[in-house]
Amino acid sequence: MATTESKYTLPRVMTVKELSEYLRVHPSTIYKLLRRGELPGFRIGTDWRFNAEVIDRWCLERNMKMPEASPSNRN
Repeated sequence: MATTESKYTLPRVMTVKELSEYLRVHPSTIYKLLRRGELPGFRIGTDWRFNAEVIDRWCLERNMKMPEASPSNRN
């Protein structure tokens, strides 16, 4: 019996537009984060691409670090 599923799956890669929809932010926010070096992404020619798994990890790490970075928590 032949199966259509591959033994290996490629990572899901998103464009700037797809990532902005995924994160529910404006595309200009994505470009701003890229300019600051805060967003993990890679270029293919002149276009930016983002690995969905890496973005998910980045979101989790960023959310976990947010309370630590808050000035109100420092005494």
